[in-house]
Amino acid sequence: MINQQGRKQRRSKAHSSGPARLKDIAQDLGLSTVTISKVLRGHPDIGEETRARVLKRMKELNYQPNFAARALITGRTWTIGLVVPDLLHPFFALVAKAISADIRGQGYSLIITSSEDDPELEREEIGQLLARRVDAMVIASAQHDTDSFRRIEEQQIPYILIDRRIENLQANFIGVDDEAVGLLATRHLIEQGCQRIAHIRGAGTSTAAGRMKGYKRALATHRQPQPPGYVVPVGISGDDRGSSGGYAAMEKLLSLKQRPDGVFCFNDPVAMGAMHAILDAGLRIPEDIAVVGCGNLIYSDFLRVPLTSVDQDSAAIGKSAADLALSLVGKKEPPRTKTELMSPKLVVRASSLRK
Repeated sequence: MINQQGRKQRRSKAHSSGPARLKDIAQDLGLSTVTISKVLRGHPDIGEETRARVLKRMKELNYQPNFAARALITGRTWTIGLVVPDLLHPFFALVAKAISADIRGQGYSLIITSSEDDPELEREEIGQLLARRVDAMVIASAQHDTDSFRRIEEQQIPYILIDRRIENLQANFIGVDDEAVGLLATRHLIEQGCQRIAHIRGAGTSTAAGRMKGYKRALATHRQPQPPGYVVPVGISGDDRGSSGGYAAMEKLLSLKQRPDGVFCFNDPVAMGAMHAILDAGLRIPEDIAVVGCGNLIYSDFLRVPLTSVDQDSAAIGKSAADLALSLVGKKEPPRTKTELMSPKLVVRASSLRK
């Protein structure tokens, strides 16, 4: 009893003079500093009981790891960089949340930056992440060339593209099968009895091209016509600004001599803008015009007319990107590039239910 009290008093004196150190926790628990370090790194050969004891003591002492010191020893900064086109679109927020949750248990932190869908700003942000020596990068890119990625490769930092591919770039990619997205959405409108189906397409990304391809394929398969003027670009870069672009694009479609009776929208913000334009014109959804979006955002079910949408499984994209990034860190020779495509799922709501 006396010995135990004595140890507690010694601990208190040791820690009162400054912040707790790794070796203080090791001495307190009768463990080696190597074991404590492995707990911090989420090493698999540490038992759950030991891990729980160490984490409990760290919390009691408000222990804060010295990441600068760890970086000097391990050559890692224990950070992963995420570059997205914008921070307002819920799709990228959900991806970021999934990545952060997955890497946290491995002792990593996520640095998030936005390119505002501007290629030049994206190059600057990638440069900043390289200067911080992040251990890996996950990028939803606005680039149309490969220069920035060559810089990353030269510094031997592993990276994964998500959502958007880059032409002529052999890189790890995780996203949804965008052609399947367009096929699912358009086929559903056909099955609901729509005869004149329009498409509000996204900006010049692989995502937009894939969904456009699926739309055209569905029309061709079902021998549906594609009248002139039925494909309208959203006209605004930046996924978070899609609502205003969707509204303007839908106005163009409504001005056609023979307006569409169904419309597949590049994403949910675009679909929301299109729906506002339809309702403002005094038309009904879906009786006059049925609408399908993509993204299955969390508010899609709470709109004035709940929105039918294609679910991209954004959480799975984020988790897969995080797992792949962690597996690539520290590899001397980069393995063969990997492509993983999530299978989209149609979530049917009132905006398209004509039957």
